[in-house]
Amino acid sequence: MRRGGGDAVIAAMTDDRFQRTLAALWRMEAPRLVARIARMVGDVGIAEDLAQDVHVAALERWPADGLPDNPAAWLTTAAKRRAIDHLRQRALHARRQAEYGADLETFGDDMQQDHAARDADDPIGDDLLRLMFVACHPALPRESRVALTLRLLGGLTTAEIARAFLQPEPTVAQRIVRAKRTLSEKQVPFEVPPRAELPERLDAVLEVVYLVFNEGYAASAGEDWMRPALCEEALRLGRVLAGLMPAADEALGLLALMELQASRAKARVAADGRPILLPEQDRSRWDRLQIARGLAALDRAQRLAVAAGVAPGPYTLQAAIAACHARALRAEDTDWSRIVALYGALARVAPSPVVELNRAVAIAQAQGPAAALPLIDALREAPALRDYALLHAARGDLLLKLGRRDEARAEFERAAALAGNARDGALMRERARACAGTAD
Repeated sequence: MRRGGGDAVIAAMTDDRFQRTLAALWRMEAPRLVARIARMVGDVGIAEDLAQDVHVAALERWPADGLPDNPAAWLTTAAKRRAIDHLRQRALHARRQAEYGADLETFGDDMQQDHAARDADDPIGDDLLRLMFVACHPALPRESRVALTLRLLGGLTTAEIARAFLQPEPTVAQRIVRAKRTLSEKQVPFEVPPRAELPERLDAVLEVVYLVFNEGYAASAGEDWMRPALCEEALRLGRVLAGLMPAADEALGLLALMELQASRAKARVAADGRPILLPEQDRSRWDRLQIARGLAALDRAQRLAVAAGVAPGPYTLQAAIAACHARALRAEDTDWSRIVALYGALARVAPSPVVELNRAVAIAQAQGPAAALPLIDALREAPALRDYALLHAARGDLLLKLGRRDEARAEFERAAALAGNARDGALMRERARACAGTAD
């Protein structure tokens, strides 16, 4: 524990700043803590409770003692101690107590290697990804697996998960509670599935990684438009997955999609945090090396699908759409007809109102706003999109291009009111003012 320097930092902070600092640290570290504790105690509910105990301990001790030199190590140590105490209380095997007790003596970058050495039959070799496969158990319905894993290990709140599913928050909260209860009542063994059983859980794991990346790429709430740490963690997991299952075309497709999307990160946000939309981005700032990695992964995914005699999956198709943007050195060079066709294919393999909305936006680019407006108008009746800010933003954009400024302003104002993210809301209000001729 750092004295002096840490105390000075805390003293300089207001309570609000300290809470934001701890909240940011906790969002980054909580999934790993839950993963490590669950691996020790064998129960995801208990792991979540013990991790929360650690959070409370940090809230109580850090203001008085000062920030630790290494907050992540402090949280890890505290979590492991609570897990060991729990194991002792349950009077588990002395050998297991000794193994995890020894872990307290050695923390650092070699911890993951130590765990892997003890589990020579474990094909995964990554704490967080390992627990994703465990939590995505076939005993649970698909959506329950994904929601539970996102809540515990994806670093997302219940509200963020609800927005990702376009469903009410109470519905998602109940789904998570039922999933935990099901795992407990059925006494599902909390163990890593053998390699042969990984494919049946892969789809749910891929969806978790995909939704974590999406929340990082375009944050659904908060003051920042992007959450880079979530993007980086999702990319890391995607690379591990692609290495673990190199013959899985959709694992490679998802990796390609994330690499291609992440390549734009430096061009998506202005110095003041303002969002820069795709047509206005400086494409010279796109990461060409990351684009090359994404295109290579996409090529492998497409070759695997052809070899297997199957149609490209939803992640591979989305990666192909991202590749159309990546290959265009200027916005006006984008092959929008190809993107329209790819969205059509995506709508067949993974139909959803959001896919249809994106397809309509692409049609507007390829054929003009008049061709797309009736398609978007029809989507206004879809229950999942009734309060979807991006639907109103897209409709406002088409109306503006058609010269219907008053209607466009109303749509942008509606989008601003529905936006969960502060930057999105500000951008929509700015566009509404521009329609009224009062932009600052």
